[in-house]
Amino acid sequence: MNRKEFLRSAGAAGLGMVFVGKEVAAAPIAAALQQSTCTLVPSETAGPFPLDLSENSRFFRKDIRDGQQGVLLTQRLRIVGASNCQPMRNVRVNIWHCDKDGLYSGYNVANNRGDANAIHLRGYQFTDANGEVEFTTVFPGWYNGRICHIHFQVYVSSTYSAVSQLTYDIAAKNALYAANRTLYTKGNDPLGYTQDNIFSDGYALQLATLTPNAATGGYSSFMQVTVQGSGTTGVGHIEKETAKVFELGQNYPNPYRTTTTIPFTLKQSSTVRLELWDLSGRKVATILDNRTMAAGDYTVPVNLEALNLPIGNYMYQLVANNGEGTFAIPKMMTVLR
Repeated sequence: MNRKEFLRSAGAAGLGMVFVGKEVAAAPIAAALQQSTCTLVPSETAGPFPLDLSENSRFFRKDIRDGQQGVLLTQRLRIVGASNCQPMRNVRVNIWHCDKDGLYSGYNVANNRGDANAIHLRGYQFTDANGEVEFTTVFPGWYNGRICHIHFQVYVSSTYSAVSQLTYDIAAKNALYAANRTLYTKGNDPLGYTQDNIFSDGYALQLATLTPNAATGGYSSFMQVTVQGSGTTGVGHIEKETAKVFELGQNYPNPYRTTTTIPFTLKQSSTVRLELWDLSGRKVATILDNRTMAAGDYTVPVNLEALNLPIGNYMYQLVANNGEGTFAIPKMMTVLR
């Protein structure tokens, strides 16, 4: 399976299942809410400039800059289930936003004179054991009629996804713009929350923190996002079809140090491939290579040192082929920090 096949399987069903046959002070309101409540994030429009991220193999990546200029931003999101406030593991999170000048990639139209062939500032990751994803990007600018914002979409299952937007504390954001006038030549964002057609009806649950990061020389941001669920991945039609062929368990221990074990159960005899992918969308190891296996329970040990791989977070993907079709599920293995 090449990179595009992995990404399309990861995108087609949201969770990555396929069946063939998303000193500046932190925003205090946001921080308090994220620690004390598990209220569903408001649903918002995907905006006028979305793209189907599953259709391009380059979207599975942590660094979405593609050479764009701007203040470095490390954007972290934590996804939790509304029913128990527990982390949602192995869910796919898309994000996309405008550049420093307020233009989106992928479109060249009257109100967005961007590059129709570019895909910068768009990408997706899968949540780790803590329900978190992290993106490396640049701080977005603003455009007429909209306050500075980032779009995101959380795919919980093939039958449910949450689409919303986040923004930042106005004083913190404008201080960033003011300190970087040569980059953000349009100046401060002139709008307040009540003047924005998305956040005018409320923004407390969509307010991300924004703090300087001395290690990177840029800024870090965090927001907790609550979606429907109970701290476990959802189930739709595609997931049910895949479950007739195999079940892929969470690696253990997770988080891990250098070694871990991947469990799975085959319910039908199949040709099996087990792969490791890094967070830039590159396949870095094939642990089981098209092995014919009977129905049964299996455990596969993984030792990163033996594989000559650096310690870190990886996606592992099980692909099963049989007379019923091709089935695949990826999951995240999280390193112990």
